[in-house]
Amino acid sequence: MFTGIIEETGRVAAIRRGARSSVLTIAGDKIFDDVSLGDSIAVNGVCLTVTSFKDKMFTADVMSETLSRSSLGSLKVGSPVNLERAMSAGGRFGGHIVSGHIDGTGTIKETRADDNAVWYTIKADRTLMRYIVEKGSIAIDGISLTVARVSFDDFSVSVIPHTAKMTTLSGKRAGDVVNLECDIIGKYVERLILFPDGAEKGEGGKITKEFLMKYGF
Repeated sequence: MFTGIIEETGRVAAIRRGARSSVLTIAGDKIFDDVSLGDSIAVNGVCLTVTSFKDKMFTADVMSETLSRSSLGSLKVGSPVNLERAMSAGGRFGGHIVSGHIDGTGTIKETRADDNAVWYTIKADRTLMRYIVEKGSIAIDGISLTVARVSFDDFSVSVIPHTAKMTTLSGKRAGDVVNLECDIIGKYVERLILFPDGAEKGEGGKITKEFLMKYGF
């Protein structure tokens, strides 16, 4: 599990592409303080497993499903990436619950300066927009951010200078594709609602007081 608080920006050192998969080599600095084989590291919000490491670089396999769901397939050698190690048991929970499992991608529609902040408006598919709520949490390229505005097919976040400086957001422009992970709580609630008792028998069902009490609401 991650929190969406980026530890540093690294860069893509090498890419080995297969027919439907790839192997990434990522260079960094801070994240190598205690790295081990098998560790989870979020790269632009995507949870990847360390398969080897040396000289402040690590490699990770990226499977077909990950490439189709995220923007990792468009990375080039030299591309900057956001990096975060999995949360330690004694660490501070500074952002929100981030699994590193990308729901899909969005496209930056515009960026706009607002005094010391920068607004980013991102267009996303309706299948993702249903989980995005005003003042809720969203992970954009692995960065935990608060949704400031929501419309039918896009949403906006306001980014403070520190966040822009410490992540890849400062280099993003209109037309760039970003990874999106919606708040996991909403997805679990939807799953419970769609599959009440009897649904597996084709009986359907509706939300009742008894159903909500049974599942702890």
